Amino acid sequence: MSRRRTAPAAALLALAAFGPVALTGCDEAKEAAGGIVSSATAAVASAAQEKMAEVKDGINATGDVKAGPTSTDGDRTVAEITATNPTDKTADYTVMVNFRDADGNFLDSVVLNIDGVEAGKSKSGTARSNRTLSGATQAQIAQALRH
Repeated sequence: MSRRRTAPAAALLALAAFGPVALTGCDEAKEAAGGIVSSATAAVASAAQEKMAEVKDGINATGDVKAGPTSTDGDRTVAEITATNPTDKTADYTVMVNFRDADGNFLDSVVLNIDGVEAGKSKSGTARSNRTLSGATQAQIAQALRH
């Protein structure tokens, strides 16, 4: 009878001894995964910023551009982006769109070109996330250049 009681007691002792180590390993794995996602997200944002920097003679036109609500298209999040050209000449727009979660945390960034927007008119394009985004998201215009 003492053998039956000893085995469960030994199992409890082993769990108590090794359980924290296992949990620490899981926590480390979660932190590493979170670090990888953060690094990838930062790289995407940096690439988007570099793409915006390539535009020569662009004029800040963030006020000319609006983001519509997000939806899903396959496994990606999309948003309709509309540029309204207030000038008297046809213009092209290069727009950086950030996708954020419901708490405002940065999820992804894309650069969209909307070309040939006629004077005094509006034209739309679709911003499409680089990866699958989960949960409620919103699109924000981070930067827009008219050129």
